[in-house]
Amino acid sequence: MKYFLILLFIIAVFIISMIFGSSNNQIITFNFLIAKGDYPISTLLAILFTIGFILGCLICGIFYIKTLIVLSHAKRKIKRLENKLAELG
Repeated sequence: MKYFLILLFIIAVFIISMIFGSSNNQIITFNFLIAKGDYPISTLLAILFTIGFILGCLICGIFYIKTLIVLSHAKRKIKRLENKLAELG
């Protein structure tokens, strides 16, 4: 439920940014590292928001997977120690 609410919030922010961006159709020049392009603000806002969202999800996913791996190793070690304790007792 928590993740659904977070996703709903992200979608709402994206929709609000699209509404604000669509009301302003001014063309701006965006300088890339190696290129330059002229884009409407709404398009540039949507592209950059989407790229940021995807990068954020990838970074959080990497840390989540790392945490799951550490947790599984810890559970395995606890199980091994419990078995040793049961053998001794």
